[in-house]
Amino acid sequence: MVNDLIFPDILLYLLDMVGVIACAIAGTLLAQHKGFDIAGCILVSLVNAIGGGTLRDMALDRHPLFWMTDLNYVIVITVTSLILQIFFHLYHNIDNALKLFDAIGLAAFSVIGFKVALTQDMSPIIAIMMGVWTAIIGGLLRDIICNEIPLVLQREIYITASIIGSTTYLLLQYLGVDAGINEFIMLFVIFAVRMLALRFDWHLPSIRLVD
Repeated sequence: MVNDLIFPDILLYLLDMVGVIACAIAGTLLAQHKGFDIAGCILVSLVNAIGGGTLRDMALDRHPLFWMTDLNYVIVITVTSLILQIFFHLYHNIDNALKLFDAIGLAAFSVIGFKVALTQDMSPIIAIMMGVWTAIIGGLLRDIICNEIPLVLQREIYITASIIGSTTYLLLQYLGVDAGINEFIMLFVIFAVRMLALRFDWHLPSIRLVD
């Protein structure tokens, strides 16, 4: 019984760390590409990795903030950024690398934000919104700091991938699928949708008035 209670928490924590590392890599890659110094790269990676979760916790009134009570987040992000800065010259295709790690972060953080909201007894709509917030806010702030047009504001299948994953989770939950398995399915669906969109150049349509 104790293991049943502890294992999901450990699983979510590890999933959170996967997202943190992926977003730290994405943030550092972009900051290095823009010519930021060591401290600047670390700052961008921190914003990218914990920005969304911070806003989520503030919206849900969860205090203290997760990274203030668990310094592993700050340590992992900083170390990841430093290591990547040392080996940055190995990355020849910055665009593809950035999109790959961004997709991993999108999937992991969508699951985390969604599950956190559910544990706070939020409605499914709010849970979906928290999943999106957790996944996109860090990247939004990262792009603004780096003077880039935010990826999520372009016609990319990005927010949509998070919503599809959350909706899939709710549907499978209704059908009685185990929560742990469901989380991995949600993770896979979001990542797969995002990567397929990149591979086949899927975009959301623009709405314009016809002259």
